[in-house]
Amino acid sequence: MPSLKDLRVRINSVKSTQKITSAMKMVAASKLRRAQTQAEAARPYAERMERMLASLGASVKNSPTAPKLLMGTGSEQKHLLVPVTADRGLAGAFNSSIGRLTRNIARRLEAEGKTVTIMPVGRKGRDYLKRELASRIGADISYAGRKSIGFADAQDVAARITAMLEAGDFDVCTIIYNKFHSVISQIPTEMQVIPAPLPEIEEAAPAAGAHAIYEFEPDEETMLARLLPQNLAIQIYRALLESAAGEHGARMTAMDNATRNAGDMIKRLSLNYNRARQANITKELIEIISGAEAV
Repeated sequence: MPSLKDLRVRINSVKSTQKITSAMKMVAASKLRRAQTQAEAARPYAERMERMLASLGASVKNSPTAPKLLMGTGSEQKHLLVPVTADRGLAGAFNSSIGRLTRNIARRLEAEGKTVTIMPVGRKGRDYLKRELASRIGADISYAGRKSIGFADAQDVAARITAMLEAGDFDVCTIIYNKFHSVISQIPTEMQVIPAPLPEIEEAAPAAGAHAIYEFEPDEETMLARLLPQNLAIQIYRALLESAAGEHGARMTAMDNATRNAGDMIKRLSLNYNRARQANITKELIEIISGAEAV
């Protein structure tokens, strides 16, 4: 049985850990509000951009001169996976869920005879995937030490992906990230960005009449050449913001659970300490009484 000194040392150690986890919870909560606002504000713009590209791309998707960012290379043999994770841990299963999903997608594609290249965004994703898929990992991107991520960072990632596409390093690019749903729920999501997804325009209700007819000036291909790189950066930025909000939510939840567990452990250790202390007192009393009776 541990001595009283050992129990005191352990109780003080757990109390120190509890203070740290409580402070980390408060910091994550303070950052979460801003990150959540940014992520939710980015969704409508990104969705409308997709709809605009659907209208533009519908008229040029069969053209032999259609941009690669819209139609890809015409092949699906080489895939680029871009998992977005955090640079720090202590966030529960936030990082490992993206790592597992990326690993499963890579294995499925390779089972189909495809070639897979991985470009991790975030140190934790890179470290996780290096265990089993080190040979597939190319360049990686880390924002360790950065207080916040801006649109310029997304443009940098988009520029790298575009350069790899022009070099023929991949045919299909998929971003894998945690979509922020709530403080306790982040949804691992796959989002194909190259070729650009062209969702079918929903048929209008009979009462609404036919679809509107758009006239583009300049021509559609000129507009696509301008909009497609911007759309790629916007979708990457959206994934980065969703991941940042999810990271703070996951860390806040994990630190809250850790603080509660530390409190429970302190109660158990305090109970053991009091029992051991009472047992020592009782033993000493028995020895004193026994000595007095012997005299």
